[in-house]
Amino acid sequence: MLQNYDATCRLAQEIAENIHERNRQQRTGGNPAKINMTLRASLQKLKQNIAQLKEGLLRASSSRRIMQPEADRRQNLIDDLLTREKQLNATFKGDITESEPSRSTLMAGGAGASGGTSANPWLINESEETKGLTFGEIKQQQQRVIEAQDAGLDALAAVISRQKIMGQEIGNELDEQNEIIDDLAHLVDTTDNRIRNETRRVKLVETKSASCGEHSCFLYM
Repeated sequence: MLQNYDATCRLAQEIAENIHERNRQQRTGGNPAKINMTLRASLQKLKQNIAQLKEGLLRASSSRRIMQPEADRRQNLIDDLLTREKQLNATFKGDITESEPSRSTLMAGGAGASGGTSANPWLINESEETKGLTFGEIKQQQQRVIEAQDAGLDALAAVISRQKIMGQEIGNELDEQNEIIDDLAHLVDTTDNRIRNETRRVKLVETKSASCGEHSCFLYM
C-alpha cells in the first residue's frame, strides 16, 4: 500500500510534466497528438491507482490493522490525490490555463524533476513503538501504559493521603498547645491576683504594726 501511494504520487507528477510539455508544443506549433494519447492513458491509470488506495485503506481500517487517527491521516492524503487528479484533468482539457504557480501545485508532493525523492507522507507520524505491531499487540501496549499511569496515580493518591493525615496531626497538636497556652495564661492571671492580694495584706500588716508600735511607746512615756 505504501508503494502504491508513492507510485501514484510519481504518476501525478509525471502527468503534470507531460501536460506542461504538451502545452509548450501547442504554443510552439508542434504536434501534441502522441503526448495527448499518453496523457489520457496516464490519467486513467491515476484514477485506478487512487481507487486502489481507497479500497486498501478501507480494508486496513475494517480489519483494524491501523488505528483510527492513522486511517484519518491517510484518508486526507487520498483526498489530496483526488484534488490533484481533478486539477490535472481540468488542465488537460483546457478548463484551467496552466501557469507556473498552478504547475507547482499539481507537481507538489511527488519526486523532484531532477529525479530526487521526498519523504513519503504515508509514513509520517508512525511511531517506532507501534511499527510492525498487530492491532491486538498495540492494544496490549496501550493497556500496559494505562496500567503504569494508574499505578502512578495510586502512588500519588497515597502520598496525598499521608500528607493529609500529617496535616491533621499537626492541627491537633496545635490545638493542644493552644489549650496549654490558655491554661498557662489563666494560671499567670491567678498568680498575679494572689500576689497583689498578698502584697496588700503585707502593707496592711506593716501599717498596723507601725501604728501599734507608736501607741505603745506613747503609753510607756
